[in-house]
Amino acid sequence: MTRPHTWDPDRYLAFADHRGRPFVELLGRVAATAPATVVDLGCGPGNLTALLAERWPGAEVAGVDSSPEMLERARRDVPGVSFVEGDLRDWAPADPVDVLVSNATLQWLPDHLELLGRLVGLVRPGGWLAFQVPGNFDEPSHTIRAGLAAEEPYAAHTAGAAAPSSHDAATYLRALQGLGCEVDAWETTYLHVLHGPDPVFTWVSGTGARPTLQALPADLRPAFEDELRRRLRAAYPDDGHGVVLPFRRVFAVARVGGAA
Repeated sequence: MTRPHTWDPDRYLAFADHRGRPFVELLGRVAATAPATVVDLGCGPGNLTALLAERWPGAEVAGVDSSPEMLERARRDVPGVSFVEGDLRDWAPADPVDVLVSNATLQWLPDHLELLGRLVGLVRPGGWLAFQVPGNFDEPSHTIRAGLAAEEPYAAHTAGAAAPSSHDAATYLRALQGLGCEVDAWETTYLHVLHGPDPVFTWVSGTGARPTLQALPADLRPAFEDELRRRLRAAYPDDGHGVVLPFRRVFAVARVGGAA
């Protein structure tokens, strides 16, 4: 059973510019002109949901997230947008929406490919479903964490921790086409240049490694973090110009009911 974990908006926003760029590029492929309702499913701290309100100022924009910590930050920092607590596996709007966006969220649901049919059903015919997920789970930033978590004395505590996963762009394209959508799907690998002490650790501790870290008891977590930092420094050296973190992202934009 996957163990619950919480989110830290401050840690997540440490690299807000890097994390936000895929959202902007995803949004650029959504050709909706004057949608009435726009929803950000998995909105986090709301900093990117605000871009939806800027893009479509005449729309009713809402953010949905399962994290009370993230929603508290969103409600504080993003006026003019409604934020509600909900799980994307069962959340539903009162009526189908015009644009449904999900940014770096679906990877936390192992069965999210099967969930696409439900998400398509939340969008009105002619509307848009757009999402992006990380596709970097074979990179050292993830494999090092997984390998260390499987070692003793950590394994007994981390076995049930949530771990993200995703599919390639072609898989999402075919799945959405099978649901009657017209689909634009692609992949991009960003080369993020990070600065500061142990920046890759700071990055992963705010996202993919967070459930693992929270699964550890207080007496084991410091040693785990120290060793994870050491291994990440070795895998991502700083040559004096910053640490380069390659990060593959997978995108899909679907026009619902738009297939020929």
